[in-house]
Amino acid sequence: MHSIRQRSLGGPEVLELVDVPRPEPGPTEVLVRVAAAGVNPVDWKVRARGGFLGEPPFTLGWDVAGVVEELGRGVTRFAPGDRVFGMPRFPGEAAAYAEYVTAPSRQLARIPDGLGDVEAAALPLAGLTAWQALVETAEVGSESRVLVLAAAGGVGHLAVQIAKARGAYVIGTARAEKHAFLASVGVDEAVDYTTGPVAGRIHDVDVVLDLVGGEAAADALSTLRDGGTFVTVTGAADELRGQAAGRVRLEGILVEPDRLGMEALAELVAEGALRPHVSATFPLADAARAHEAIETGRTQGKLVLTVG
Repeated sequence: MHSIRQRSLGGPEVLELVDVPRPEPGPTEVLVRVAAAGVNPVDWKVRARGGFLGEPPFTLGWDVAGVVEELGRGVTRFAPGDRVFGMPRFPGEAAAYAEYVTAPSRQLARIPDGLGDVEAAALPLAGLTAWQALVETAEVGSESRVLVLAAAGGVGHLAVQIAKARGAYVIGTARAEKHAFLASVGVDEAVDYTTGPVAGRIHDVDVVLDLVGGEAAADALSTLRDGGTFVTVTGAADELRGQAAGRVRLEGILVEPDRLGMEALAELVAEGALRPHVSATFPLADAARAHEAIETGRTQGKLVLTVG
């Protein structure tokens, strides 16, 4: 089978299409014939730095959508032919940039009717990040005022929809040219972060979701009311603790595989409350081009690799 193998650390040129043996599912695992694989910022960061996966060679990718091909011993949740999606093994190696992957069956969920393979592959890592940050950590509800930094990005545009489905008032930051897109996914108030700090323009926020880090995160912290919640996925929590100084709750989150979270996202999709936006697709062999695009930090919504 074909797989995108990374031969060393570095730029996108280190990714190469290779032939490798088809994996076999172990106990409690399923073999999935991959239809599409999502591309996330963590992918290029691991490619460049090693990170969670250490030294190459390894195969990148965590977002997967496809069809169950074979069951390992003890699996009862699925049957061959079922359409499934998920984010298996994160932050370990899932090897989703491939024609086949194996995954623990309880880290996958059924793809809801009406959601295509490409959209399904765009949802798991970004959607679970948003769900675990906003719903399970910050407990966003109908009275919440939520500020999402980088609201037009992969996690951001899904976070907006999840918060809106919970009844929240949502403020999102993005460049002015993306404000129409923000409106289309439900943002109540769009803020152009390029025109100056948001802290002087936004006040009394209950929850901030930081997808940016750096000065933007420190700025956004000041928008929170006393007792508000700041959730970051960027690793900025430690450097912000002094500024928070007990005034607000500060949490750093690393997304985890979660079947129940996937099923909650699938339910929102079925209700018409959540839809991933895919701005571009690339054939599996062009994974390097997808990395070049996402590494700019300017992509809108998600990028997806198509397989087969």
